[in-house]
Amino acid sequence: MKDVILGLVGVGRIGVMHANNIAALNAVLNPEGINVRLRLTDVAADHARTVAAGLGAEFLPSVEALIASGIDGLVIATGTATHPELIKAGVDAGVPVFCEKPVAMNVADALPVLDYVRDRRGVVQIGHQRRFDAGYLEARRAYQEGELGWIHSLRAVTCDMAPPPVEFLASSGGLFRDCSVHDFDILRWLTGREIVEVYAKGSNNGDPAIGEVGDVDTALALVTFDDGTVGTVSATRYNGAGHDVRLEIQGSRRSLMVGLDDTTAMASAEAGVGFPAGEPHKTFAERFDQAYRSEMEAFVELILGRRENPCTPEDAVAASRVADAAQESLATGVPVRVAQKVAR
Repeated sequence: MKDVILGLVGVGRIGVMHANNIAALNAVLNPEGINVRLRLTDVAADHARTVAAGLGAEFLPSVEALIASGIDGLVIATGTATHPELIKAGVDAGVPVFCEKPVAMNVADALPVLDYVRDRRGVVQIGHQRRFDAGYLEARRAYQEGELGWIHSLRAVTCDMAPPPVEFLASSGGLFRDCSVHDFDILRWLTGREIVEVYAKGSNNGDPAIGEVGDVDTALALVTFDDGTVGTVSATRYNGAGHDVRLEIQGSRRSLMVGLDDTTAMASAEAGVGFPAGEPHKTFAERFDQAYRSEMEAFVELILGRRENPCTPEDAVAASRVADAAQESLATGVPVRVAQKVAR
């Protein structure tokens, strides 16, 4: 049995989810002769000790102690502002790193991190979990194998049931950077094309405090790809029907929709239609539960050298470039070209 020791930094909402998923990996990997062990740390030490005790994991008092303990991979689930230095610490330790998106608060801050990782030949996987969702994977396969023909329209939707705390939104970078960046990433990944221009609009009809911290609660972006294809990316913090994430891909031969099942947070206005009949998801954690599990399994496989990196820092920064352009368009009211390079 081969031990793989993962060190987790940060046990807030998403960190606890990752901790649980790491603890559950042995059910999948033990039959393959792999035993995954978890060590974790957080500045909220008492909470971290409680999480560790509940999972049979080991608590370490600091990031430095965690790295020095001899981990095989570092998982970063802390606030965005801490990502650059923690990524560098993992790279300096010579271990593969998994970091929640984004690499940094903005593209300009991320570029030196890319250089740092590249110069030291580091291995860093960024957490864009939709790349592991069964629906998105099937849509990508169908497109790449020619079943859809050529794409004429794409419509991506991400709707949260309720907004996160205003304190979080004040430092999130804006709705496009915090939320729609997942859509920008998946559109690039699925089509294999670059988004070259964004035109964005937004509104605030919910909590006025969201506008007071410089954000919007609802936004729409018209995106143009490098081959002229157009698409829309919409997001809201106030979808009372439930958490709704979908992607509609319309091709010359066939159309597909990711996220269309009995849990879709939508009702038909047509007589006699009972679909969808299930209970909608309430949060992203439910909607992408299996994707998050598969993502962490992929990180272990990356550590073991069994697979290529499924989401590089360069991938993540490319999506962040689109999000930056969307935020700029939202602020200026005019279309913005997506920068391919950002001045240092």
